[in-house]
Amino acid sequence: MSEIEQLVAQATAEFSGIGDAAALEQAKARYLGKSGSVTELLKGLGKLAPEERKSAGAAINSAKERIEAALNARRDALRHAALEEQLKVEALDITLPGRGLPTGGLHPVTRTLERIEALFRSIGFDVADGPEIEDDFHNFTALNTPENHPARSMHDTFYLENAPGLLLRTHTSPIQVRYMETHKPPIRVIAPGRVYRVDSDATHSPMFHQVEGLWIDEDVSFADLKGVFTDFLRNFFEKPDLRTRFRPSFFPFTEPSAEIDMSCVFCDGNGCRVCSHTGWLEIAGSGMVHPNVLRHVGIDSEKYTGFAFGMGPDRLTMLRYGVNDLRLFFDGDLRFLSQFR
Repeated sequence: MSEIEQLVAQATAEFSGIGDAAALEQAKARYLGKSGSVTELLKGLGKLAPEERKSAGAAINSAKERIEAALNARRDALRHAALEEQLKVEALDITLPGRGLPTGGLHPVTRTLERIEALFRSIGFDVADGPEIEDDFHNFTALNTPENHPARSMHDTFYLENAPGLLLRTHTSPIQVRYMETHKPPIRVIAPGRVYRVDSDATHSPMFHQVEGLWIDEDVSFADLKGVFTDFLRNFFEKPDLRTRFRPSFFPFTEPSAEIDMSCVFCDGNGCRVCSHTGWLEIAGSGMVHPNVLRHVGIDSEKYTGFAFGMGPDRLTMLRYGVNDLRLFFDGDLRFLSQFR
């Protein structure tokens, strides 16, 4: 066997014994690379006599083609083996039942907000929205709480750094102010949304939700407030005999002001652990809109009166679903949230 035939046999045998693509390319370089055995043979053709060069060149080129054919065959074999291994690892058993996609659901607080909005829409209220980053005027001053007013200490506020006068809104009352600036009485609107205060425990969160309501028209009275809010609570909790009571309180933007209590939905007012055995649960703040608030938005306080209220839908959600820790709503634990799908 000639030197060239031995080289072809050697290359073919070496290629067939390689099981790794990278090693195969290294072996190729030893035969077909710039310093490979076949390349060296081609370089040596110039030293041969003219009559020998033609036949030697043909033999070397034939050897090169056979080595390349052996190389490509081994490449294809390695690719096929790798594909077979991948298919084996990623095998799909089509006899298994389908897994399907998990079903999602609305967050319990979202359910409550939608329920509140639907109930108030049914009696003619609009639903308004506004920015969560507010200015001092809309969040405080327009609501009869000027700078240095002691009532500001009731709001543990997040102010924005390097943005004087801007803060995360502490209630949704600014939405009502903005609504009054762009609408003329009669006005009936609720303002749901996220609000922010520096507070965190089992019944408070730095971010929570509020729904505030406003009705401004001629001859609106405290009796209208009591009727509207009592009817709302009875429909929300589906308890037609639910009772309410209004206790005197203070809010800078209403006068007179009152806290609203309702009979405990767990014991029907008989007294239990949830209501501290009083039979009552505090549920909202309310009052008649202060004339200063109306004057700030250009509404004639001599002609128009109105009432306002504010409640926490997070607390309503806790009461409706029997949840004892507000933080559970915002921890993102799917084990908890999946119960409400």
